Amino acid sequence: MKNRIEILREHIDEVILNMTDYYERRCAYIHLYGVSQACAMIALRRRENVELATMAGMLHDFYSYKYMDTENHAEKGAVLAREVLTELQLTSPAETDLICSAIQNHSSKDRTFSAFDEVLIDADVLQHYLYNFIEPFTNEYRKIRFKKLTKEFALEVDDER
Repeated sequence: MKNRIEILREHIDEVILNMTDYYERRCAYIHLYGVSQACAMIALRRRENVELATMAGMLHDFYSYKYMDTENHAEKGAVLAREVLTELQLTSPAETDLICSAIQNHSSKDRTFSAFDEVLIDADVLQHYLYNFIEPFTNEYRKIRFKKLTKEFALEVDDER
């Protein structure tokens, strides 16, 4: 029997594989699964639910890639995530609420939320850094969060992004 993460991956892969734009398809894979893995690492460190954090990472920008629409994507993404999780019957109502809260709040890098929500927010920042560490952050709040992550994970980073 497949575990919940693999069932969700299959669902997401089905959508991504049908994307016609090669660049967007590549970005979707790299970003969704990169954030998902960063969520797992951060959740392990912070003793949060790793499985649910991984699922939140996979779904956090799924709306943007599925519909090629970034406007209000966090709010719309939370609605889509709830639909997907309900359709696939992967989570309890409480687990669905936890995941959807994190997705809804993940774009608000300037605020502090629940410990679980913070996992996704920080994972999104970390993945953006790791994707292309040459590009500077243009958002001051991403810089602040990244600096905290470097301390939390004892990362030695020389640049002043």
